[in-house]
Amino acid sequence: MQKKLLSVVFALMIVPSLCMAQFKDANIQKLDLVTYMLDRYYVDSTSTERLAEYAIKGMLSSLDPHSSYISKEDLKRESEPLEGSFDGIGVVFQMMEDTLLVVQTISGGPSEKVGIVAGDRIVSVNDTSIAGVKMKNIDIQKRIRGPKGTTVNIKVLRRGVKELIDFKITRDKIPLYSVDASYMIDNKIGYIKVDRFSSTTLDEFDKALTELMDAGMKDLILDLQDNGGGFMSAAIGIIDNFLKKDQMIVYTEGRAQPREDYKATGVRKPFEGRLVLLVDEGSASASEIVSGAIQDWDRGVLIGRRTFGKGLVQKMMDLPDGSQIRMTTARYYTPSGRCIQRPYKDNIKEYRNDLIDRYNHGELMHEDSISFPDSLKYYTLNLKRPIYGGGGIMPDMFVPLDTVKYTKYHRSLVAKGVINKFIMNYIEKNRDALSAKYPTANLSDAEKQASFKKYMAEFDLTDEDIEQLVADGEKEEIKKDEEQLKNSKNLIKKQIKANIARDLWNSNEYFQIMNTESDIYNKALEVLSSNKNYTNALNRKRK
Repeated sequence: MQKKLLSVVFALMIVPSLCMAQFKDANIQKLDLVTYMLDRYYVDSTSTERLAEYAIKGMLSSLDPHSSYISKEDLKRESEPLEGSFDGIGVVFQMMEDTLLVVQTISGGPSEKVGIVAGDRIVSVNDTSIAGVKMKNIDIQKRIRGPKGTTVNIKVLRRGVKELIDFKITRDKIPLYSVDASYMIDNKIGYIKVDRFSSTTLDEFDKALTELMDAGMKDLILDLQDNGGGFMSAAIGIIDNFLKKDQMIVYTEGRAQPREDYKATGVRKPFEGRLVLLVDEGSASASEIVSGAIQDWDRGVLIGRRTFGKGLVQKMMDLPDGSQIRMTTARYYTPSGRCIQRPYKDNIKEYRNDLIDRYNHGELMHEDSISFPDSLKYYTLNLKRPIYGGGGIMPDMFVPLDTVKYTKYHRSLVAKGVINKFIMNYIEKNRDALSAKYPTANLSDAEKQASFKKYMAEFDLTDEDIEQLVADGEKEEIKKDEEQLKNSKNLIKKQIKANIARDLWNSNEYFQIMNTESDIYNKALEVLSSNKNYTNALNRKRK
């Protein structure tokens, strides 16, 4: 009976190379017996598939925080951001009042080609209504997405048009970009924001770096804040632009995996200017490989807060039913020998709550609350500065989290979607006026930039707009707090302004606005304002 073979399936999945005779291990027999007894005697009917998943998850979760099981259904959804594309119609949408609102069409994508525009409301897909039925985003995606070359019929409600508009769209490959922004801050400082390390990141980064260098960039701010990682190969490729040939980037080592070194190849286009990396507690894994290598070789200045501390190498192992396990096989080490992974052996629950603990202990706000024992001291490879292991990468210059403007009132407005809903409503009501005053269509790049600069200088929300936002919050049972609103008001206005800019232009303009609110970003500009500041930051030693 198939259910009685569950233990054999376990063994095949976990230790594929074992011969059949080894399945007679007492512990494997125990699993087999428990499975048989559950199937034979349990009070309710059982699912072998579900039991297998529970058993696999239990085994992996007892090992370390990052070994995991991923079902067939979850695997595709989790893989898409790293694969760099998916098949669909090419729209960014937002559910607003039970209606799918098109926030943006992907440039050159199927929807843009047939004439769908931002502000359209999709009310039905293949004659199935999706408006007013409280359908989940994932269910809507299943209806809209499909294999490249297939078609989907949708009906759209457009402001100012009485009748529904019918569209027949042929699905295509839709790119998922991992470089969120790249622009010149002034005539010599460039900025690149990398959101994750995917299969397309290296090509995207090379393109951005080349364009900025061609535009006269001498110094670079590389933003890895909240970058949770991705493919190690992409991280290594990016570092190849900054290190000399044969300089160590990272090495991996594990119980059953011998040490493997990864070094700069010297084949990529070099950038030899001043470099500043922005990191925070959300920077993890591949981001820490980049940060660790740059710091160890004294190649640039790290600014921000201590990174997450995820330095475990996962090997993906496919299972017969299309699911997958990700098993930790080694650890990452920086060129100086620091282990990126923070400890987890004593209590995995505490490990998972680490960021909350950092906040509660004051680490995110006060540099002097962070201490490292001398046993974890290492030295950079050129300037011989003391640096520390023990988990994560501590930046050269610490910038505390601003707890004044990020108030509880602001967090509630964000968490309940009030700010996002306000933005969507504002854009929809004022789209024609905004487009007329700050045009972008059929303009050259220079003209678009001039239009954006005008927007940056002129646009501001009125007091009436803020009052409307407060009223929207009260509808969601968020009581107005005068003091907290006062502290967060500029941040809220900046967020709304940036999101409107993203709708009118793109993500470059969004980050140009939001970065002006970032203390970490502004510290980077201060460091790059003079050679003396940069040299002092690069030579700074922790007390």
